[in-house]
Amino acid sequence: MSTTCEKKKEKVILQQEELELLDKSELIKKILLLEENNKQLEAVINKINKKQTNINIVHKPKRPFNFLRYNKRHILLKFYYLGWDYNGFVVQENINDTIEQHLFAALIKSCCIESRETSNYHRCGRTDKGVSSFSQVISLDIRSNLELKDQHKVEDELLYCKILNRLLPSNIRCIAWCPVSSDFSARFNCKFRTYKYFFPRGNLNIDLMHKAVKYTIGEHDFRNICKMDVTNGVTNYKRTVIDAKVSVLRQNNEHISGYDICELIITSQAFLWHQIRCLMGILFLIGEGKEKPQVILELLDIEKYSRKPQYNLAHGVPLNLWYCEYQSDEWYVDKNELINTIRILQNDWTFNTIKSVMIENMLSDLENSIDRKDMLLPNNALLLGVQSKVYQSLMTRVTCESLENKIKHCEKKKKRKEMSN
Repeated sequence: MSTTCEKKKEKVILQQEELELLDKSELIKKILLLEENNKQLEAVINKINKKQTNINIVHKPKRPFNFLRYNKRHILLKFYYLGWDYNGFVVQENINDTIEQHLFAALIKSCCIESRETSNYHRCGRTDKGVSSFSQVISLDIRSNLELKDQHKVEDELLYCKILNRLLPSNIRCIAWCPVSSDFSARFNCKFRTYKYFFPRGNLNIDLMHKAVKYTIGEHDFRNICKMDVTNGVTNYKRTVIDAKVSVLRQNNEHISGYDICELIITSQAFLWHQIRCLMGILFLIGEGKEKPQVILELLDIEKYSRKPQYNLAHGVPLNLWYCEYQSDEWYVDKNELINTIRILQNDWTFNTIKSVMIENMLSDLENSIDRKDMLLPNNALLLGVQSKVYQSLMTRVTCESLENKIKHCEKKKKRKEMSN
């Protein structure tokens, strides 16, 4: 121990002797350097102490929102969303980033509802991945700012659209709400739904497509023009199409008909899974002249053709749940929110139109150097899956399993599960 102290003393004496040899300017530099080092050490110590203090602080849990202090009311909420970047509308196991997921995150975070399970929730329609809607409607019990006797005074009610739009992504907007009775369902009380499917004319014969789609009007069994959803208990494939038409929506500015934008508009009380996208897959074949319009009648004749032939499904991005009709017309719109929504859409339109015009100019420049007839816009861009180079008539193709066999297979699966449990 003594030897250690002696060594320290010797070291101090040496340092003192070294300092005595330095001139004034060198001593000042050394002092300033030592002060700078001290400041850095103090900063590090303060940082460590602050972290330690934060660890030791016990954060009080937030007091839970007391829903018992508020009344509820049953309403419809109307949304628009651009579904291009989402994995469909419905929340599904192992699939993130759905429209419904964002809706419930906003509803719960804003304390509009306590949970999905207690909200008496129904949706008008379930749209697939990439599909958009300008009129999706949901019904639910929601927190109210008013006493039950005063709930007719909607001007004093919570600003539902504003509250939700603050928490929703910019391409999902709540645009209106409507008070309804407690037993009203967005799904079961919808009188009819209208979808639109947008597509370029290309080399398609729009008149033939229009003629073909008219055959779908009325009540038919659409098992050959949809994806059968037997595993979810759907065994009835009869649906009534109220109206359907195919027409040119907008002509190309340079009068090049291939770049005209066309649309299918179809209205029904209810639709089957992939019904419209399957229909469009067939209509594209008819428009190209590969099939006759009457092929729709053959596909609807389940006595003669009980099994669906294999064909390509149309892409989901051009599809839009355009309109949902309800008995009630007391929709309340927040004017300020509507203006904000219009501005968001105007910004989207601006950038997407600029991109579109750039591509149009590139196409025009490149196509001018060749014969335009050789470069007709391909329609297969909107058909999913592999397409055969040699065309085979639709009604001679390999068919899928029949509905009856699918039902039997599903029942066997259920029995096996029940036995294993």
